[in-house]
Amino acid sequence: MTASTTTSTTKNTHRRLAAFTSIGLASAMALSPALAQTEVSGGSSSVQLYGLIGIYADSLQRSDMTSSLKQVGSGGLTTSYWGIRGKDDLGDGTSAVFALESFFQPDNGGLGRSTKDGGWARNAYVGLSNTRLGAVTLGRQTNPTYTAMQLVNPYGSSVVFSPLVLQTFVATYGGAIVGDTVWDNTIKYQSPKVAGVSGSLIYGVGEVAGQGGINNLGAHLVYDKDGFTAVLSMQRNRTAIVAPATEQYAYLGGVAYDASWAKFYGAVARVHNEGTDLTARTWSLGTSVPVTLQGAILFDWAQTKSDTAGLAKTTRDTATAGYDYTLSKRTNIYAIYSWDKLTGHDGGNTYGVGIRHTF
Repeated sequence: MTASTTTSTTKNTHRRLAAFTSIGLASAMALSPALAQTEVSGGSSSVQLYGLIGIYADSLQRSDMTSSLKQVGSGGLTTSYWGIRGKDDLGDGTSAVFALESFFQPDNGGLGRSTKDGGWARNAYVGLSNTRLGAVTLGRQTNPTYTAMQLVNPYGSSVVFSPLVLQTFVATYGGAIVGDTVWDNTIKYQSPKVAGVSGSLIYGVGEVAGQGGINNLGAHLVYDKDGFTAVLSMQRNRTAIVAPATEQYAYLGGVAYDASWAKFYGAVARVHNEGTDLTARTWSLGTSVPVTLQGAILFDWAQTKSDTAGLAKTTRDTATAGYDYTLSKRTNIYAIYSWDKLTGHDGGNTYGVGIRHTF
């Protein structure tokens, strides 16, 4: 191998690594916000301040909209939030932990994702963590199905641009999963990672006399090692007031593989409502491809087939293509095009640009 060939190979390797760093940084921030933070330590204790601010401008037209909507919106690729979390070392690998995280809207200065959110709507929990045994936390906590979904699509947690998230969690796109991306009144166990495998159990008590535990229950597994990721999630959700009529079961399975020159994603989801006899099946395929030292092309497609007893069956296809460009370790900009098609309606087109900054 000549010196020029070696130099070219090295440059290509650096280009791929840098581009994948740009793709993964903000997704990792959403899952582990300690990547960007201000920390105050005192002895064996520490408190960290961190967050993410994102804003976008787009022309939105879903398939079921008769005309487009021009808007400046909060979030975009990631919903804006800020948080405080702390850790107190108790010795022998055990720590007391807490987190308080709040959504906010940079487009209008409002708190929460909407007026329905409370002060610490993203997370509000406290618990104990052990390096060998795992962690038990109590409070309002992110739904692990939503967390797992972020690992198996190139648009991560985006409730604005990710076809997979839109078609499962967002009502305006027919998202069938009931409840929020965050659950109230939960007890969660998170296992340590062993040989690439970790798991979690989450249980939401009903807080209704004589009907303990009628709300939420979830079991989740994640394998993440050597560039390959696989997730399995199952959750049951019930509405306290009218349970069990609205009992719902949701399942998610997905994979992601980093092939060095590109990363590939695939996922399937199934949702079934016992009360309304609704069944929704979703498939998703996506990829992220680095094309420059700092930029990458992202693409994802999802299709959901919905079948409700007594109603006509529907199919929805949503595809999103985007370009994500990293300006620094904490700031990226992007451009998005999305196409949406629902049975019985013309296709809708959405165009948008945005910026995201972690702190």
